[in-house]
Amino acid sequence: MRVIAGQYRSRPLRSLRGMDIRPTSDRLRETLFNVLCAGNPDALAGTTWLDLYAGTGAVGIEALSRGARMVHFAEVSKEAAELIGENLKSLGIAGGFQIAKAQAGRALRQWEAAGVLADFVFLDPPYCLRDEYSKTLVSLSESTLLRDGAMVIAEHEKKFDPGDAFGPLARYRKLVQGDASLSFYQLHAGG
Repeated sequence: MRVIAGQYRSRPLRSLRGMDIRPTSDRLRETLFNVLCAGNPDALAGTTWLDLYAGTGAVGIEALSRGARMVHFAEVSKEAAELIGENLKSLGIAGGFQIAKAQAGRALRQWEAAGVLADFVFLDPPYCLRDEYSKTLVSLSESTLLRDGAMVIAEHEKKFDPGDAFGPLARYRKLVQGDASLSFYQLHAGG
């Protein structure tokens, strides 16, 4: 596993063996960021991200590599949260991130209370925890965490559909690659 592009391009990232962590594959991460950047290498400059169920932190780290100003990671596993810190340290990233060693819902409430405003949210719960998709998407749609026009991306199994709409958060695209899918949701202005 490696950083795909940007400041930390081709640098390796570690994962944990024997744990129930399924990092977003390099290929799917590359596809995700190609969609988000749409040929503009500066498209993510200055943005704020929430990386929920962060695992290794690969998606949030990719965002930082491509110019994100801030990434808030949420990971309930102590070992995985420590691994995110180790991956950031190995790249020499000393700022522009926060790691919440907490369940996603709790982290969202903490960030909302702190006044965080996100441009992008990536969520990738363990595939076996299907209820986490709707719980998290509903929480996001009802929160004040998302800027108008914010984008939420959910990685999920190809054969599972997390849903089309959650209040003002509506899916506008679904991308399938291998056994995984990415559902893209947009927060509509005034939502």
